[in-house]
Amino acid sequence: MAKTKSSAALGGLLVVLAGMLWGTTGLFIDKLNAAGLSSMQICELRAGITALVMLLMTLCVKPALLRIRFRDMWIFLGSGVGSILFFNYCYFNAIQESGMAVAATLLYTSPVFVMLLSLPLFGERITGRKVVSLIMTVAGCVLVSGLVTAGASFTKWGLLYGIGAGFGYALYSIFTRFAIRRGYESMTITTYTFLVAAVGGLFLTDFRQIASATVAGGADLWLLLVGYTVVTTVAPYLLYTNGLRHIENSKAAVMAAVEPACATLLQIVVLRVFPGPVAMVGILLVLVAIVVLNTGNKRR
Repeated sequence: MAKTKSSAALGGLLVVLAGMLWGTTGLFIDKLNAAGLSSMQICELRAGITALVMLLMTLCVKPALLRIRFRDMWIFLGSGVGSILFFNYCYFNAIQESGMAVAATLLYTSPVFVMLLSLPLFGERITGRKVVSLIMTVAGCVLVSGLVTAGASFTKWGLLYGIGAGFGYALYSIFTRFAIRRGYESMTITTYTFLVAAVGGLFLTDFRQIASATVAGGADLWLLLVGYTVVTTVAPYLLYTNGLRHIENSKAAVMAAVEPACATLLQIVVLRVFPGPVAMVGILLVLVAIVVLNTGNKRR
């Protein structure tokens, strides 16, 4: 039992660290947008650079990890196109249709999808503790996003795109679980996920604008892109995938929702932008939800 508890604690720590790194995304996006790159172009560059970095890392560490079975290719098509590409496409369209607050709130319906899908696919139980933590997490994300105070309005397409983003975000946990059960390591999963996403993104990206922005930005922009990729993609996806080896999908999805809370705290520390009391209550709710999810009597 002690080993099980320590393993779960390690998994939870890895997932929370991943969420914290994802929370730094906004700091990079502002600079990349200012350099002339749109959201979809940033997504494609992120996927391509991640795939390249992961290929080089894997070749240096253990080239054998690049071997996959052709019959398992559907898993990486699912995680790359079904999750990463679909999630980003829906999320950016949700922002255009209904604004950032609505899009961010709907994105964090993802733990609901993870919990519901993991029940029939992997036999994960839906417990009262999970449901309470989930409700607190979603409520906290709503408060942090600014939806309550912004007076935002929905459009039909904004709602559909937002829910689609939450569903796509959830699919990474689902397909990764299939890959883990088939014996694949986190480096293999992350490499092929973003390789597939980068290939899929070729059909949605305006490379003329990318060329114009990168020529104007020069080496500084490329350094920013590499830093953005390593901090917000390579490191957190490796951490999250490893975390899934030790804890259930439904728990991991809730714990990773620490991301918006960390993003808000970073705004305070780095940008000196102080959120209102509603957002602070949201941060507290998310943190309490993680504590609730990981405390209490554990019985076999």
